[in-house]
Amino acid sequence: MSTVIGVTSEDMLLPALAQHSPSAVVLPAPGQQPLEQALTETWAALEAVGHLVVVVPASLPAEHRIRLHSLRSLLESDRMALVEVDLPPLALALLAHQLRQIAQYDLGPGVIASAARLLAHYLHAGAVLGSVARLDRVEVGLGSHLKSWMPGARFAVLATPEARLEPLTDALRLPGPNYATHLAFGSHGFADDWVRGRLGQDWNCQYVCEVPLPAQSARWWGTGKLAEFTAYIADVGVLYQLVSSAHREPCRWCGLELVGDRCAFCEAGPAPAADQDTRRTG
Repeated sequence: MSTVIGVTSEDMLLPALAQHSPSAVVLPAPGQQPLEQALTETWAALEAVGHLVVVVPASLPAEHRIRLHSLRSLLESDRMALVEVDLPPLALALLAHQLRQIAQYDLGPGVIASAARLLAHYLHAGAVLGSVARLDRVEVGLGSHLKSWMPGARFAVLATPEARLEPLTDALRLPGPNYATHLAFGSHGFADDWVRGRLGQDWNCQYVCEVPLPAQSARWWGTGKLAEFTAYIADVGVLYQLVSSAHREPCRWCGLELVGDRCAFCEAGPAPAADQDTRRTG
């Protein structure tokens, strides 16, 4: 294995799913770890494995983001990639888990880093909320805002792959994946019966499991009373097939293979077609 996955908090590592996954590196916030210790541990991971791909929440506080860029700069390392992904906290933790799974295969660090955005499209993530008054991740209409003040109100919200907000009723059917998935959920101060039973059946999930709710979930969803859920592809063979079958091109700057139009390690894009032809014939 030439690539290790990094995360920005311990709760992005889901213990219930991590039994057979490669280890990960945690790069916590500045207040939780001195800079010298962070440098030592990050350098040790790079030396032991080769490349480090850090999954960065789009909602990460500025001081934590600065710490990550400082580590990369101080280590003068082009083997450390910071991959920003805009997903709800539980979905982000599951994406990190999927990347840890495929990192054990010989896909190359550039492809694994690129796979973050590819695999994010196959996550169906949302939550059941008692209030949407402070929800700013999905558009909330005036009617839903007013219903938030009614006792016992509940809302089903999808954040990805499409944004959707509906009052939770017996007749509600949320659009779900049309491929085999497992369903992970976590709850806090809120009943999860609808997620555990109804949603798992509607989405034909092969397995439903409860996991600890990430600490950032309450802030992301705008309320501490919620049941967050994500349907995800659990079969590592399918994940590998999705990534390995995607079109790859070499980065024009560092030469790493990548999927998409941007290298996560050096920020450059694929080599122009003319350059690739020259390399083949040179």
